[in-house]
Amino acid sequence: MAQFDLPLSELEQYRPTLDEPGDFDAFWSGTIAEARGFGDDVRIERVDSGLTELTVDDVTFPGFGGHPIKAWLVRPARVDGPLPAVVEFVGYGGGRGLPHEQLGFAAAGLAHLVVDTRGQGSGWGSGGDTPDPVGHGPASPGFMTRGILDPAEHYYRRVFTDGVRAVDAVRQIDGIDPARVAVAGTSQGGGIAIAVAGLLPDVVAAAPNVPFLCHFRRAVQITDADPYAEITRYLAVHREHEDAAWRTLSYLDGVAFARRARAAGLFSVALMDTICPPSTVYAAFNAWGGTDREIDVYPYNGHEGGQHYRFAPTLAWLRKHV
Repeated sequence: MAQFDLPLSELEQYRPTLDEPGDFDAFWSGTIAEARGFGDDVRIERVDSGLTELTVDDVTFPGFGGHPIKAWLVRPARVDGPLPAVVEFVGYGGGRGLPHEQLGFAAAGLAHLVVDTRGQGSGWGSGGDTPDPVGHGPASPGFMTRGILDPAEHYYRRVFTDGVRAVDAVRQIDGIDPARVAVAGTSQGGGIAIAVAGLLPDVVAAAPNVPFLCHFRRAVQITDADPYAEITRYLAVHREHEDAAWRTLSYLDGVAFARRARAAGLFSVALMDTICPPSTVYAAFNAWGGTDREIDVYPYNGHEGGQHYRFAPTLAWLRKHV
C-alpha cells in the first residue's frame, strides 16, 4: 500500500465543484418534516447489563417513515444535572452491537447513544436489530445502489433521516441536555454524522472519522474498493442509467451536507486509505461550514486510520465543545 491520491499540499486546498441540485434544501427539509410527522414516541427500557457504574437503556425511536430504529443509550449511573450526549453512527455493515462494547464515552461522563443502521448489522461485529422494511428496484449487492434511480427512494435518504431522528430522540430523554449534543462516527458512521450535522446545524460538534459517503464521483474514479465499487458495478451493467444515478447521488453527497454544517468539526483522514480516498475526505473537510474545524492526518495508514489512538484526542476535543 502506498499514498495514491493527491499530495498533501494539494489535498489541503482541494475544493471540487459539485453538481448540487437546486432543490437540495427543499428536498431535505420536506423529508425531515415528513419523518417528524410520525411523532416522537421514544421508548426506553432499562437493561440489566451487570455494569455497576453505568446504566444501559434499550432505546427505540421513530425514524424515516415512522419505522422503529434501535439504539443503546449508555451513561454514568450516578450523576447530577443533565448530561451532554454523543450520538454515534456505525460503519458499513455493522450494527449497534452489544452495550458493554460501548463504554468509553459514558465512563468519561457523557451520555452515549449508539444507533443501529437500518438493514445492516450482519457484516461484522456483534449484530444489529433494525430492519429496513422498504423495498427497492434492481441494485448491485450492498447498499449504495438501493433506489439509485430516484433520490426519494434511495436507501441513504432513509438512513440520514434516521440519524436526524436519533438526535431528536436523545434530546427528549430525561437527564440529557438538548443543547449539548454532538454526532460522531467512523467510515459510514462518519458520513452519516456529516449529513446529520448539515441537516441539524444546531448540533454543537461533529467528529467524522475517515468518513465515507463524500464526493462520490471522485471516489468512483480513483478506487476499485467497495463500497464505492458497488456504483461502478451497477453502472457497468446499467449503462443507460448513468445520468439518473448521478442525479440521485447528488442529493446524498457529504460535501453538500458539510457546506451546511455549523458545528465544530473534528475530522480524520488516512493517506493510504483506498476505501475512503483522502481527496474525498478533504473535499468534505474543506467545505465544512463551521468556522471551528480540525483534521488529524495519518500518513501511513489505510482505512483503519488512527483506530483506538483516536479516542483520547476525540474525548478531549468533545469536552471543549459539549
